[in-house]
Amino acid sequence: MFRHIAANALTILIVALALLLGAIVWGQRQYAAPGPLTEPLVMEVDRGEGLSSVAAKLRSEGAIRNDTIFRVAARYSKLDQGLRYGEYQIPPGASMKDILELMNRGGNVVRQVIVPEGWTSWQVVEMLNNRDDLSGEVAELPGEGSLAPAGYDFQRGDTRQSLIDRMRARQDRILAEAWANREQGLPLRTPEELLILASIVEKETGLPEERAMVASVFENRLREGMRLQTDPTVIYGLTLGKETLGRGLRASELAKPTPYNTYLIQGLPPTPIANPGEAAIEATAHPAEGDMRYFVANGTGGHVFSATLSEHNRNVAAWRRIEAEQRRAAQPASD
Repeated sequence: MFRHIAANALTILIVALALLLGAIVWGQRQYAAPGPLTEPLVMEVDRGEGLSSVAAKLRSEGAIRNDTIFRVAARYSKLDQGLRYGEYQIPPGASMKDILELMNRGGNVVRQVIVPEGWTSWQVVEMLNNRDDLSGEVAELPGEGSLAPAGYDFQRGDTRQSLIDRMRARQDRILAEAWANREQGLPLRTPEELLILASIVEKETGLPEERAMVASVFENRLREGMRLQTDPTVIYGLTLGKETLGRGLRASELAKPTPYNTYLIQGLPPTPIANPGEAAIEATAHPAEGDMRYFVANGTGGHVFSATLSEHNRNVAAWRRIEAEQRRAAQPASD
């Protein structure tokens, strides 16, 4: 009888082991088999979200057929320990193994913010605050000029401060390199002065080919003790970068004393007036050669440069004529 019981127990054990082995083999096949998705799925894993929640979400979205296998396989392979928050695009037919490996690499849906050249720090922070795919607050308004204009990739849920930190680090690198490789003999004593002047160059022209010439004009003026007399600094003194003026400067504003009114103060203003791009910084560090001291708009988006005041006055008169013609052309025809 005992032999019979032992034989039955052994049979049951063998059957159980066979079933267990079969279940393991089946689970492994399910784990590596193509998944049920027929179209790409974008799914977000929240910061701090656990394995069970992720597995349930994947099943409800139709990305996996069995969340139990997903959880067991994740723990067995230790891929549960490397799950990262972020936004994921899961391709059609992705297996559970593919999905787990993807979620251990981090989000693959890349978003981007673009900081245009010449934006103020206030404008940059406002832009970040208006995005609902970023989190957290910016600790304090970054110093003017300290943020590098560029495109910045990020993952949904990244903090606004982390983007600000990246912008600041990039600008620090650009400025340090430009200062180390600058032309000798510039009338600029520190990297900060280079940044201040570069911000003025950035605001004065949008034409890449003019930047070095504009920088040369202002540096010639600094050498000779001439006032910079540039409208963008006056505007910044009125707005502090928190709004656009949207009109020409009035005579009363040109005469208003501020630390940024370069018609009244000697030399550079106390801070940059915007965040200059790398090209403006490079142009300021490597200005064009020549003795130009003046420039005025030419009516086609660029400027006319001159070395003497008399020549500049002729160019200004020509610009006034162009302005008058443009105003007349813009007036509606009378009956």
